[in-house]
Amino acid sequence: MFYQVLKYVILGPLLRLIFRPRVEGLEHVPLQGPAIIAGNHLSFSDHFVMPVIVPRRVTFLAKAEYFTGPGLRGRLTAAFFRGIGQIPVDRSGGKAAQAALRSGLAVLRKGRVLGIYPEGTRSHDGRLYKGRTGVAALAMKAQVPVIPCAMIGTFEAQPAGRRLPRAMRITIRFGKPLEFSRFAGLDGEHAALRAVTDEIMYEILQLSGQEYVDEYANEAKARQQSQWGLVRRFR
Repeated sequence: MFYQVLKYVILGPLLRLIFRPRVEGLEHVPLQGPAIIAGNHLSFSDHFVMPVIVPRRVTFLAKAEYFTGPGLRGRLTAAFFRGIGQIPVDRSGGKAAQAALRSGLAVLRKGRVLGIYPEGTRSHDGRLYKGRTGVAALAMKAQVPVIPCAMIGTFEAQPAGRRLPRAMRITIRFGKPLEFSRFAGLDGEHAALRAVTDEIMYEILQLSGQEYVDEYANEAKARQQSQWGLVRRFR
């Protein structure tokens, strides 16, 4: 109920007013059955704008930090994300990654739509970064279609660090569903996982027109911060 009120009464009309989204390829999102929407991730606004456009409920695997903030603000944030059906995910790897995989599979086995950002985190500079293989593992294990999605303009509207978005027009572009039945039974093979992930990222790249970087976003960001630290140190 809370999700429906937010989508159709509160957030939906507000976001449509702020962003005036141009939507392309929405017919590629199936009206029933399990599916994964895999998109680029440029802004905090992405969590809300794309689900408002999709006629079905989209459940995201959201970083655990959204659910563990301190104080009243932290509790309100956690309640909000739970209310819109988001699932907390520990991104530390290892057993945490397996738990995230199980959570995603549970959503798909209920016949729902799962939203995921293969880059694992927001792009800090607007470029598209190397995808992590969790999206491939989910698609291959559940044998569900993957719909590539590109958010265009949300980085300019609300880059990392900006609390409120600028009012400007954005584009949301969906590609044709990708299916990976030819990889059935290979979800434990790294080469197959990498191939599927790269195919998904290529389709996102084609839709978004971003510059691609063959490096994980969090590693690129850490390296950049380290370089800036050295520059400041020797000034």
